[in-house]
Amino acid sequence: MAFTDPHSTKNVRPLIEVKDVTVGYGDRVILKDVNVTLPRGKVMALIGSSGGGKTTLLRLLTRQLRPQSGQVLFDGQDLAPMDQAQLYAQRRRMGMLFQFGALFTDLSVFENVAFPLREHTRLSEPMIRDLVLMKLNAVGLRGSRDLMPNEVSGGMARRVALARAIALDPDLVLYDEPFAGLDPISLGVTARLIRDLNDALGLTSVIVSHDIHETFGIADHVVMVANGGVVAQGTPDELRNSDNPLVHQFVNGESDGPVRFHQPASPVREDFGLPQEESA
Repeated sequence: MAFTDPHSTKNVRPLIEVKDVTVGYGDRVILKDVNVTLPRGKVMALIGSSGGGKTTLLRLLTRQLRPQSGQVLFDGQDLAPMDQAQLYAQRRRMGMLFQFGALFTDLSVFENVAFPLREHTRLSEPMIRDLVLMKLNAVGLRGSRDLMPNEVSGGMARRVALARAIALDPDLVLYDEPFAGLDPISLGVTARLIRDLNDALGLTSVIVSHDIHETFGIADHVVMVANGGVVAQGTPDELRNSDNPLVHQFVNGESDGPVRFHQPASPVREDFGLPQEESA
């Protein structure tokens, strides 16, 4: 008799599928014909230069934006045609860690983590208390539950935000620049937490980040977005060893390459009203 490995993702429907998606703002196309697949239980990193479309892709996954064409599937369901009730039901299966944490400044650490539980469940107060303390313990901050956001460091605030993001035991957690502004120790702690919680809780994670070293250290799959589409995707090692000049420049932080310092512009003489050089 054959048995199926419960930890295997083979033949299991991916949690996220972006199929032939084109999206933009008005007449301005940001991403065109994009295809991305994220298996369950994996950590995917979205990298690329500013303005390349990473945040736009993140907004597609939460249906803050609808694609102009193509499909964004979450657990096999197309997000675009969903009504408000259906969409909210799907969003309850998603957690979000915003850049710099975005904690409610007038709520304590405990109440920040309790907020989604109070908003989206009818659990008793004793149950909410236990769940909040469990989430705070998972990020090492159970002892800071009574502090206010202005009484914790930037790294601690990011960990509180992470506890809030996993409060409802989501299937998917989205991270928007989780390492921005952190000192090296806090950065390493946050990166390790993302990986460990992903594995321990059976999550699927998407990280938007410019920090190549830490991101590549925890990601299973990396997608590089640039020039209106996906220019490369694969394992961290595959992108490190890519012969694509744009990928090589970005991953290695080189100043010279396809991405130029000067943006396209008219000739200097024309802009400054200088006479044109006479041809010989």
